[in-house]
Amino acid sequence: MLNVTVLCVGKLKEAYWRDACAEYAKRLSAFCRFQIVELEEARLPEKASAAQIEAALSAEGKQMLAKIPSGAAVVALCIEGKTCSSPELSQQLEGFAVSGSSHIVFCIGSSYGLSPEVKTRADRRLSMSPMTFPHQLARVMLCEQIYRAMQISHGGKYHK
Repeated sequence: MLNVTVLCVGKLKEAYWRDACAEYAKRLSAFCRFQIVELEEARLPEKASAAQIEAALSAEGKQMLAKIPSGAAVVALCIEGKTCSSPELSQQLEGFAVSGSSHIVFCIGSSYGLSPEVKTRADRRLSMSPMTFPHQLARVMLCEQIYRAMQISHGGKYHK
């Protein structure tokens, strides 16, 4: 069975975001082993310098890279990534599985993004949209899109 992990920096603060992710995790259990792994966010002062932000991203990136299993396919969510349709995401996930990756890891950084090292490790860079969304909503949107992709792959009726 395919393993899918959403590896993210920070915790969801509001219960409604956690509930939404939990609902998609429950739905995804029919298709894959799905988990969300939350990593500690680096603490920064309110008016952080560019050097402080770079150091924080580096620390978060090291944590993230240490959690990625060997041989996993990695998808980094980042602004410079490519957008794709839901059917295209479904095809990409199928492609990873067909090429021998039994584990797919989606990486979501902090509000400052992902470290260059995580982006370099990624097999794909994905952008949810050219629009800006609240950081916590992006996690819910990703969970929904993974669920939609699985429904598409399995011929489900969810995707229209």
